[in-house]
Amino acid sequence: MVGPALRLANARSGQAIQLAAMKKMTAARVVLLGLCAVIPAAAQAPQGQAPPAPGRGRGAPAPATRIVTFDAQPATIKPGESALLVWHIENPPSATGFSGFGTIEPAVGRVAPRGSMRVTPAATTTYTLSAGALTKTVTVTVPGTIPVAAASAAAARPSTGIQRTPDGKPDFSGIYGWANLFGARGGGAAPALKPGAEKYRVTRGPLDTGATSDCLPLIPPNSFGVPYEFQFIQNKSYLVILHEYPNTFRIIPLDGEPHQADPDPSWLGDSVGHWAGDTLVIDTIGYNDKTEVSGYRHSEALHTVERLTRVPEGVEYELTIDDPNVFAAPWKMNRSFRFVEAPQKRIFEFICENNRDYRPLFGDKK
Repeated sequence: MVGPALRLANARSGQAIQLAAMKKMTAARVVLLGLCAVIPAAAQAPQGQAPPAPGRGRGAPAPATRIVTFDAQPATIKPGESALLVWHIENPPSATGFSGFGTIEPAVGRVAPRGSMRVTPAATTTYTLSAGALTKTVTVTVPGTIPVAAASAAAARPSTGIQRTPDGKPDFSGIYGWANLFGARGGGAAPALKPGAEKYRVTRGPLDTGATSDCLPLIPPNSFGVPYEFQFIQNKSYLVILHEYPNTFRIIPLDGEPHQADPDPSWLGDSVGHWAGDTLVIDTIGYNDKTEVSGYRHSEALHTVERLTRVPEGVEYELTIDDPNVFAAPWKMNRSFRFVEAPQKRIFEFICENNRDYRPLFGDKK
């Protein structure tokens, strides 16, 4: 049985607990109101930054664009010497929501959000980095020269003609974006199969993990259709094509010599190249039958012809595919490959550490 004194003590203790809880709730409300008052002020862009763009994705505001740094190292050079422009743009503007970029003028053009580039101005030159409405300038001083005016510097920019090798051939060297989204465009009509060749059409079941899950080699056009960049390296005698995924390469002689006699079947085939004017023609035979071509299997009789034409912004690419055991007639597709923005000089490393069969991970489906 509880006495009156104990009941009174319990009541006072309960009131103390309730009062403490009310104080904590009041303090929390004050903090919350303070945050509500601070947030609108914080949403205003600090001086030197662009205001946030309209909300994207669930109503969240886009982060503000900011030029973090833009420097010249060194800022003063002697005639004939070079300076390194170094820049960093946070949240660069983009019309698509992907691959934002900036520009540097004069004589540089579009650049990646973060990078560096060596310049060798003949006279004192002021470079302007632009990111949407934001700009920042840096001057490379060449003592004893007359500063280059913006208009004359723009007029002195290199022509939009294509790059050529020392022997006058179009130079395809460079890094290109992948062929399904940012770096290329184009297409072609679906091929007609020969009667009885329906078995070559690829049909994927619910447990099929796709044509690229095993990291095995790919051939055109599939090799240009994965979300990884590729690089061309060219000299007088060879064109080398490096694919970031799945870490494969092709070495193509450009001397016009014919194919090997009856080449052994291989994953990437036997390729030879020759020039038809300014168009590079790559003829490939000797494929094995372990790869796919745009949704179709093929036989070892597969024959492809690639035609590469250099344009200022990249390469126009035409592919002719012929397999007399599969297709009713040769068929073509076209792509437009575009350069990756400077100053990237090489594709990235890709290592397929575990090209196992992933089907057991999905469990049994009945």
